[in-house]
Amino acid sequence: MSAPPRLAAERAAVDAALHRLLADRGERPARLHEAMEYAVLAGGKRVRPILARLAHAAAGGDPDRITDAACGLELIHTYSLVHDDLPAMDDDVLRRGRPTLHVAFDEATAILAGDALLTDGFGLLASRPPGPEWAVRRAAAVAVVAAAAGSLGMVAGQVEDLEATGGLGRAVDDPVATLERIHRRKTGCLIRASVEVGAVLAGVTDRGPFTAFGDRLGLAFQVADDVLDATATADELGKSPGKDASAGKLTYVTLHGLDAARRRLGELEGELVALARTLEGDGGPLAELARYVIHRSS
Repeated sequence: MSAPPRLAAERAAVDAALHRLLADRGERPARLHEAMEYAVLAGGKRVRPILARLAHAAAGGDPDRITDAACGLELIHTYSLVHDDLPAMDDDVLRRGRPTLHVAFDEATAILAGDALLTDGFGLLASRPPGPEWAVRRAAAVAVVAAAAGSLGMVAGQVEDLEATGGLGRAVDDPVATLERIHRRKTGCLIRASVEVGAVLAGVTDRGPFTAFGDRLGLAFQVADDVLDATATADELGKSPGKDASAGKLTYVTLHGLDAARRRLGELEGELVALARTLEGDGGPLAELARYVIHRSS
């Protein structure tokens, strides 16, 4: 499923901002900045910054005011991909349809580019939108994303993912519970945080409905990824297919089977559409994005 026109327009707005924010200004070291641009501007669905913009609009804000902050989420997400692909982690050679950063450049540059993307991503969240009137909301947004990206969020999910594949030499006692934690942390935390950032920057005090939508969407995104890894081609995915199964990774498909994974996606779609309706009414872009995430082909 390709992105509907409304979501394609959202992606174009985010891409334009990313190009502006990462434009080559001749800073040294040039190789580092070239590597950062290579990783970020290679493409991608831009789900996380789009989510922040859509949630902000659903909460009554102007999404164009927070686009730069939302781009901070994309930089942080891209850092996680760069580090995930490293030889010590998932050891992948293809990302977004071209060689991974450590293959195209070198391992040390990939590590440092990832470090810079993480730091610069938080820099955008801490400084955009500018002005003292946004200061409290900016600080709250940084706290939300830091919790999602840290030792109880994405990093925790990566550690448990390595443990579940034997990468750290530890056995998994409860595969079902472990898989749930991996999905919710490694992928789900930043997706949920992206929705929350949009709400926080709009001044929402009761973020419960936004958090619930982001939580379910994060789970749906990863289950859909597991299905795609088992069924799609390299051209469709833009990365190596079937790698999770060959590496003995714990996924929804390897644990429950392909049919069960597809049934679970159907259930999540119904839940997400209902949650989106509480945030934006019928037929809004959040529901559209949820359907796209579930039915996408890459």
